[in-house]
Amino acid sequence: MSRLLPFPIFPPQASTLAPRTDHLLYFLLAISGLMTVLIAGLILYFSIRYRRRPGNERATQVHGSNRLEIAWSVVPLGIFLFTYVWGASIYFWAYTPPTDALEVYGVGKQWMWKFQHLSGQREIDELHVPVARPVKVLLTSQDVIHSFSVPDFRVKQDAIPGRYTEAWFEATLPGTYHLFCAEYCGTLHSQMIGSVVAMEPAAFEQWLAGGVTASPAERGQKLFQSLGCNTCHRADALARGPDLTGLFGRQVHLQGGAVLKADEAYIRQSILDPAAEVVQGYEPIMPTFKGLVTEEGILDLIEYIKSLGTTERAGP
Repeated sequence: MSRLLPFPIFPPQASTLAPRTDHLLYFLLAISGLMTVLIAGLILYFSIRYRRRPGNERATQVHGSNRLEIAWSVVPLGIFLFTYVWGASIYFWAYTPPTDALEVYGVGKQWMWKFQHLSGQREIDELHVPVARPVKVLLTSQDVIHSFSVPDFRVKQDAIPGRYTEAWFEATLPGTYHLFCAEYCGTLHSQMIGSVVAMEPAAFEQWLAGGVTASPAERGQKLFQSLGCNTCHRADALARGPDLTGLFGRQVHLQGGAVLKADEAYIRQSILDPAAEVVQGYEPIMPTFKGLVTEEGILDLIEYIKSLGTTERAGP
């Protein structure tokens, strides 16, 4: 629609989600505009047609029409249900990332965005991604609620302290797109901006290969050892904590009989509040590492545990 006008009204459609969202918006605008014109026209018509005039001082009682009442009830209901199904299908599609999506970790903090690729590349206020490939960003916050928003992709997802959320998109056009924090997060909220750089796959692979020092899993292994985690989490008779090999994606049995899946959120809580969910057969002797490990360090530890083997790919 904006391409037909000399000035842009909507942001460019630079992702696979953008046209889906825009088409629903255009439909809602068209229905709303049509109903506005229809109601305004009827009001104008009735005000003229049935106006007060000599010889017609008293209104005439008009009996209702069952057909008319059924029509103006059923037709709007059908439109609302159609819109609901259409919107729900877009919602589920937008919040179900493909299993083969490129994974990136994102941490919001006052007032910047920090991104980490699984190959080891780290970025601040800039995220490089390939076009024509789904990208999943696992988000969290180091301090307050932030919101990862790329208007050209029609993507917006909150980054919440203590939780993991995820946003995914597939860029369709190479270019540099604005990245905003869409949630007021403090005095410098307006300066918490960045960019998403969508690149051709070959150019992205070339960029990804440059300047890599260590992957998150490698950094996580070093941190795991420096914190002394390997003295308890081991596979021999001296183990005082569960073996972490193949943990990610596995069903974990807790004291009290509860069962949950070992995903990113579970691993994070086990690091920061280990007494909250104690594995069956073990004592709650693990100390908390809250304040000792940064959000980036937690993500490194998660990737290291993933590298020990997975039962299945699981999301937060």
